[in-house]
Amino acid sequence: MEIERWERSEEISDAEKKVIQDIWSRVYANCEDVGVSILIRFFVNFPSAKQYFSQFKHMEDPLEMERSLQLRKHARRVMGAINTVVENLNDSEKVSSVLALVGKAHALKHKVEPIYFKKLTGVMLEVIAEEYPNDFTPEAHGAWTKMKTLIYTHVTAAYKEVGWAQ
Repeated sequence: MEIERWERSEEISDAEKKVIQDIWSRVYANCEDVGVSILIRFFVNFPSAKQYFSQFKHMEDPLEMERSLQLRKHARRVMGAINTVVENLNDSEKVSSVLALVGKAHALKHKVEPIYFKKLTGVMLEVIAEEYPNDFTPEAHGAWTKMKTLIYTHVTAAYKEVGWAQ
């Protein structure tokens, strides 16, 4: 699959960075539970994504997924990577570096199609908006949409860099 079109992330303003970091501090306080919720919704909505996970690719029941230690472990890793990005929003080199590592690992080692990052970050926004509705104002939604694009843009840039062709 060819990467659809290379997207450019919009600049995230200082005020938007603060909104992202404020909401994220509450999300990350429940990191494992929110991460598990995100992954379960991702796998329920996009079951083809489970093909990349031998430990839980045959699980259909969300409760079974929720109890999976491997899924919980992956949720912690995903949330940890996002946390590093959020904590370093003022350091674009660090953000690029972290997301390049994620992208290269998923392209070269795991052979994950890049479109799944767009789908996953979309699910992440849905879950955060539902779990923190009072915080997720229109301004917050705009800031998080830029964050979603930033993640996807940097990850897919790493795919391009390694000559992804699937």
